[in-house]
Order: sequence, then structure tokens, then C-alpha cells
Amino acid sequence: MTEREKRAAKMLYNPQAFAAELNECKDKCFEYNNIKPSMEEKKKELMKKILGKTKNFFRIESPFWCDFGYNTEIGENFYANHNLVILDCGKVTFGDNVFIAPDCGFYTAGHPIDTEQRNQGLEYAYPITVGNNVWIGGGTKVMPGVTIGNNVVIGAGSIVTKDIPDNVVAYGNPCKVIRPITDKETPPNFKLP
Repeated sequence: MTEREKRAAKMLYNPQAFAAELNECKDKCFEYNNIKPSMEEKKKELMKKILGKTKNFFRIESPFWCDFGYNTEIGENFYANHNLVILDCGKVTFGDNVFIAPDCGFYTAGHPIDTEQRNQGLEYAYPITVGNNVWIGGGTKVMPGVTIGNNVVIGAGSIVTKDIPDNVVAYGNPCKVIRPITDKETPPNFKLP
């Protein structure tokens, strides 16, 4: 079994097998992060080359880093503020209307607890899925294998270690559901104070 097949099967694999791909993506991210902010079209064109799939409208502020790029897909109307990090050894999928605050991370990669395996440099990758209409607060970290449902707000500073269902506000370390989102908080009833 190849290292790519092991990675896809969520088994331990040797990440050194992907060193060339990793360097190629990091070079593209470096280039992206050094394009002037005013050169929006150039940034958008390069990001389309970095990521596996994009829709028409998206904006990702610099700096941005990912491991492979081709394992990340973003939906329509995607916005990520500064310092987004996506360790996309496994698949990372974002739905439509996803807003990500600064300093957030999505980490599909993990390492064995067993010291002998970990010291060999082995790792695993579990996919992350984020649904539609999700707002993720600043400094949030999403761990391997997590699914965040539709219409969710994740509070700032959260460490998301388990799946989050649809239509809730969740936050904390570890992140947990605090309450459902009510009809009063959705249009046409919602009004700013």
C-alpha cells in the first residue's frame, strides 16, 4: 500500500513521501502572501491555483498557509480573515457563506500517542467538514475528523474536538453546544440594537 493510499484510508503514513508536494504548495502560499493587497485579481487567480476547488466569490486575507491546497474546497461567498492555517493532509470542505475570523486553524493532521510511532515521524489525517452559513470566531482551532453543521456560530477561542450539529451557537475549550439559534436571531426578525 502506498503512503497516499494509507493517508486516504485514515491510516498512519509517512509524510516525507509528500515533501515535494508540500514544498510546491508552500511556495505558492509564500507568493500569495507577498502580493500587494490592492492586487485582488492576481491574488484570486493564484488562490484558484492553490485550492482544489473554489466557487466564484471568495476572499482570503494574507497571510494564508495550507499544506497541499488540492485537499481544500471552499463554497460560494467564502471569507477568511488574516492568519488562516489549513493543514489539509486530509480533505477540508467548506460550504457556502462561511466566514472565518482571524487566527483560525483547521488541522486534519495528527500524530500517534505511542512515542515509538510518533518518533518515526508517522502521522494520520482525518477530514474536516464545515457546513453552509457558518461563522467561526477568532482564534478557533478545529481538530482532525470534525464536522461542523449548517447555520452554526462557533465562538472565539474555541477548540473544536467533536462534531457540532446544525443551528447552534457553540464555544469553549473543548467547544460544546451552548444553545440553539432561535427564530428571533434570523431574518426578517433580527435587528441590531
